[in-house]
Amino acid sequence: MSFLTALYTLLIRPLELLFEIIFSVVDRITPSHGLTIIALSLAMNFLVLPLYKRADAMQEEERRAEEKIGPWQERIKKTFKGDERFMMLQAFYRENNYKPTDALKGSLSLLLEIPFFIAAYRMLSGLKLLHGVKFGPIEDLGAPDHMIVIGAVAINLLPILMTLINIVSSAIYTKGLPTKAKVQLYGMALIFLVFLYNSPAGLVFYWTLNNLFSLVKNIFYKIKQPGKVLGILVALSGVAVNVMTFVKRHDFYSQRLVRLFLFGTALILIPFIVLLVKRAGNRFKGKFSVKEGKGSLFVTSMIFITVLTGVLIPSSVISSSVPEFVISSDVFNPVRYLWYSGLTAAGFFLVWAGILYYLMSRKGRAVFALAGAGLVATFIVNYMLFDKDLGTLSADLKFDVKPEYAFSEQLINLLAIGAVFALVVFLGEKFPRICGTVVLAGCLAVSGMAIKNIASINREYKSLDYINAQTDIPNFTVSTEGRNVVVLMIDRALGAQIPYIMNEKPELMETFDGFTYYPNTVSFGGYTNFGTPALFGGYEYTPENMNARDTEPLAVKHDEAIKVMPYIFDDNGFDVTVCDPSYAGYKWTPDLSVYDERPDI
Repeated sequence: MSFLTALYTLLIRPLELLFEIIFSVVDRITPSHGLTIIALSLAMNFLVLPLYKRADAMQEEERRAEEKIGPWQERIKKTFKGDERFMMLQAFYRENNYKPTDALKGSLSLLLEIPFFIAAYRMLSGLKLLHGVKFGPIEDLGAPDHMIVIGAVAINLLPILMTLINIVSSAIYTKGLPTKAKVQLYGMALIFLVFLYNSPAGLVFYWTLNNLFSLVKNIFYKIKQPGKVLGILVALSGVAVNVMTFVKRHDFYSQRLVRLFLFGTALILIPFIVLLVKRAGNRFKGKFSVKEGKGSLFVTSMIFITVLTGVLIPSSVISSSVPEFVISSDVFNPVRYLWYSGLTAAGFFLVWAGILYYLMSRKGRAVFALAGAGLVATFIVNYMLFDKDLGTLSADLKFDVKPEYAFSEQLINLLAIGAVFALVVFLGEKFPRICGTVVLAGCLAVSGMAIKNIASINREYKSLDYINAQTDIPNFTVSTEGRNVVVLMIDRALGAQIPYIMNEKPELMETFDGFTYYPNTVSFGGYTNFGTPALFGGYEYTPENMNARDTEPLAVKHDEAIKVMPYIFDDNGFDVTVCDPSYAGYKWTPDLSVYDERPDI
């Protein structure tokens, strides 16, 4: 892994993953991808609102500090020179509790915006799901919008609209601020125009919505009681969603209708829940106060979650079947995967959660630390105590049968993790040192388990030396005068669909001219190790006939089956090449040494 790849995985990949999760969840609710993009923009903006709000506050602090020390700073620079100027400035900064690096706070919002933009660009610009999708006046969300066509010239309207909104938002935000701040924001607006002008409409639409949200946010800052107005708007949005659910009920299937209705109801209830929480907080103000000084608890909690999600769980999956994660065409130790998962988890829980923690007030940090300890407890409960027998997971990280949970199971899980979360938060507030020690012990425990899994992966990988010995590119010899026979065993293929595929794509008939389709072939099992022996070896290797030979290992009988056809062709003068025979040696990555007794194969 190169340094730049590691940096991307640490900083950008966690945000990209967050975009993907929100998009996939929302897309199950909304009836169109365009509405999904709108919901994605709103969700991301509300999620990062505290981050930007705190960044704006720090920028304001920095501006006030600059206004205060600016005149004196200029006077010192005019009066003194060389080392004397340097010493005077250092003394002046110390007296005013100011550091030269504080000037970076003025660009904090911009610095935060860059990684979010890169993540959005990477995710939405290459999203094939948007190709050919129409939304309102946008003909294709996967291509530049070309909304205005004059003769042979197509003009993209969305980037221009995005820039105009950005400029208006910047004008409102920078009213009364120095020229430096205005130039910075206007310059960024023009850079985004140039950079995104020929980008897919889906991406530009998303960023236009972001700028629109920023404009609304800046207007909100100027009005009285912005929280109350926001609550009313959120509730009205929920009402609108529920009305649409009933009006468009014939357009959606039942599950999507339920999801939409629940989502709308949640929007309606959010303002009331926030109001109740505030009232409860005012009632208990003075009776219960969050103690500060929980930095170590936050750090250990985030380390625990990082190791658990980024190293322990992935290493458990890999160690359960190492050969599945070794690709014969590009052999490498699957421990490499743990670098990616570990860095992604570290980026999410250490870097970005750390940035959020740093930007918070002191009491906000204490609350965040307690929430981190609560998350540690809920992660342990879910990982250790609840059902882990979820079926077979492939190397593509997909279950053969998607796990389903009854409503009662989901309710029990929510109640359990809610109770544990509340208990740990209470204990963390009352006994922070003990709680921190317990979390630290947990960090050591999960690290030890992860190291054990990694050692197991390394041992098993070294035992797979047969894979390294068979990485040669297959050599196919085709005769121009004699007969050629090509046998394809397509795992998980539905043979009965072949005629329909050929009818749908007539050009395939010409491509596969000369091949024979056997419509009466049947698999004797729903899994590869049940079905393939009979397909390769004939009726002698059906499950019934193989079970009759109960004194021999299954691996021996399976290897016999995959040798039948190659040996018959070899005995009849054919040059034989075998590639990727299913479970040869009864191993996930086929062991081609089963053919060593026939060196000419």
